[in-house]
Amino acid sequence: MNKDKSLKSLRVLLMLLLVGCAQPQHDSEVPLKEVFKEKFLVGAALNADQTNGQQPAELALVKREFNTIVAENCMKMESLQPEQGVFDFKDADNFVRFGEENGMFIVGHTLVWHSQAPDWLFVDEAGNDVSRDTLVARMRNHIHTVVSRYKGRVHAWDVVNEAIGDQETLRRSKWQQIIGDDYIQLAFQFANEADPDAELYYNDYSMLNPHRRESGIQVIQSLKEKGIRIDGIGMQAHYGLDYLDLNEFEESVVKFAEQDVKVMLTELDITVLPFPTKEMSAEISQNYELKATLNPYNETLPDSVGTKLAIAYQGLFEVLLKHQDKIGRVTFWGVNDGQSWRNNWPVKGRKDYPLLFDRDNAPKKAFQSVVSLVKE
Repeated sequence: MNKDKSLKSLRVLLMLLLVGCAQPQHDSEVPLKEVFKEKFLVGAALNADQTNGQQPAELALVKREFNTIVAENCMKMESLQPEQGVFDFKDADNFVRFGEENGMFIVGHTLVWHSQAPDWLFVDEAGNDVSRDTLVARMRNHIHTVVSRYKGRVHAWDVVNEAIGDQETLRRSKWQQIIGDDYIQLAFQFANEADPDAELYYNDYSMLNPHRRESGIQVIQSLKEKGIRIDGIGMQAHYGLDYLDLNEFEESVVKFAEQDVKVMLTELDITVLPFPTKEMSAEISQNYELKATLNPYNETLPDSVGTKLAIAYQGLFEVLLKHQDKIGRVTFWGVNDGQSWRNNWPVKGRKDYPLLFDRDNAPKKAFQSVVSLVKE
C-alpha cells in the first residue's frame, strides 16, 4: 500500500474510532445515490414482501438511498413458471411497478440458472432427461415470454447465472449436459431477440478468483466471437472479513473492463462470520450444521468487529472509486442486516451483519466509511 493510501485509511479509521458505538441520525446523512451519483449506480436486491408493500420501513429506505433495484427471487424461473406453460407474474409485476414509480434502473434476475429451476424443466413425463431440442425450446419460450412482457420496462437482465464451475471451466449443470456449452450463447441470443434495447449481463460468484476470472473472460470472448451481444459482467461479491483480497478484486475489475463490457458488483455483502470450510464458494446448495463457533455474535456485534467491517468496505470502495470509469453499478444483496440471506447461508439460523444498514434500517459504521471517501 502506498503512503497516500495508508494515510487515507488511517484517517477513516480514526473517524470510525471517534464515532464509537453511536449511530448517526439517518435524516442527516446524504443518500448513497447522491453520494455516488457522478460515479456509478447504487442499489439493492428486493424481496417480494418489500415490493408487495409488507415492509414499509425498508421500502422507505430503498426510495431514499438507491437508484437501481434487482429482483432477489421473484424473477427466477421457479417463481415465474412453476408449472410448464403456467406463468405467475404477480410478484414480478409489483417489483417492476415499484421501480418505475420511483424512477429506478430495473434489473431482472435471472433468466437461466441451474438452481431454483422448476422440477419439470429438465425432464419428460417419465422423469427422464429431455432432448436437446426440447430444452432449447423450453428455454426460448421462457426467455421470450418473460423478457417480452417487460420490454422497455426492465432495463437489464442477468441472462445467465453461475455457469462457471468451482473446478472445471463450465459447470456440469443440466443446461450444459443436455444442450452443450452453447446454451449460454442461445440464452443471450433469445434475450436479445425479445428486447434488443435491454442490457444483457453474465453474472457469477467468486470472480476475483483467478480461475473463475479467466473462465469469465472466456465466456465473454466466446459470445463476442460468435457475434452475440453481451453488455456487462456481474461480480456477485459475496465476500467476508477473512476472504477479501483487494489486489485480486482490482485485477478482476481491470481485466473484465478490458473486454469492453460494463463491470458491476451485483450481489454485494461482506459477512462477519467464519466460513464453515477452508474452501470458500458461493454455491447456494451448501448447508452446514449450526454450531456456536460459527455463530459468535448471536446477541450483538462487538464494536471492534463493526470497525473491521467498515474498514473492509472502505478498502473495497477505494478500488471502485479508483476505477469508477469501469464500474456501471454497485448493488447490495439485501436492504438491511435482518433480511440478508447471509443469516441462513451456508448455515441456517445464524445472525450476520453484512450490509451498510442494521436491523433497524440505521446506517452503520460501514456506511460512514463508504460515504467518507467521497466527502473527502
